[in-house]
Amino acid sequence: MNRIQQLFQKKKENILNIYFTAGFPRLHDTEDIILALEKGGVDLIEIGMPYSDPLADGPTIQQSGEVALANGMTLELLFQQIVAVRAKTEIPLVLMGYFNQVMQYGEERFFRKCAEVGIDGLILPDMPLHVYEEQYQDLFSELNLSISFLITPQTPEARIRKIDALSRGFIYMVSSASITGAKDGISEAQLAYFNRINNMQLKNPRLIGFGISNYDTFITACKYASGAIIGSAFIRALSETPSDAPATTIKFVQAIRGLVPA
Repeated sequence: MNRIQQLFQKKKENILNIYFTAGFPRLHDTEDIILALEKGGVDLIEIGMPYSDPLADGPTIQQSGEVALANGMTLELLFQQIVAVRAKTEIPLVLMGYFNQVMQYGEERFFRKCAEVGIDGLILPDMPLHVYEEQYQDLFSELNLSISFLITPQTPEARIRKIDALSRGFIYMVSSASITGAKDGISEAQLAYFNRINNMQLKNPRLIGFGISNYDTFITACKYASGAIIGSAFIRALSETPSDAPATTIKFVQAIRGLVPA
């Protein structure tokens, strides 16, 4: 059982997962942001691997990735940063990126490196289910790595059942069929979708992402899942005060938790 699985075993609700792009706003902010997120009260941290062709990312996260790459962020540097911060925290860490990045690095080499440096799970939206099942499922089990797949309102029930069977950790429940950061607020149609998935009684816990941006949307999402994922709103906050990422981070998390005014 890894840190992600331990988290969901100990905590069943109001889990807060914050996404940020490694190397943004400054190249060496990764450690400070992770430690500030933990101090602020985040349960799980999703670290984005900046990429030149981010298919599912909206303009906010795309821009942060462009800045990170321009700053000089690479996978090797990111792994070094994770080693350094892992010596200071046991908070669960997930890497989010694209399968092309993994293939360029070398798939088995990449997965083994993740386990070696202390990454607990991966989110690779463009990795086909059958590729994971046929080629990497046993390796993930050996390395004690979690894998989270995405579902949307348009995902057929059979595929959702398949994802539930293959997932190790949690299911990433996309709130709408759009790019990240596309809207604020939760519609009646989305609530119906949340209820439909609840009624399926899946074995894995779920976190709701896309469009979760403040205390109200976080609390609403938590009524229908184990918690929620926030990315674009946090990136926007970091963009406003790039010279003081730790203070911005703690203030942002406390606002999501309802501890200070937004």
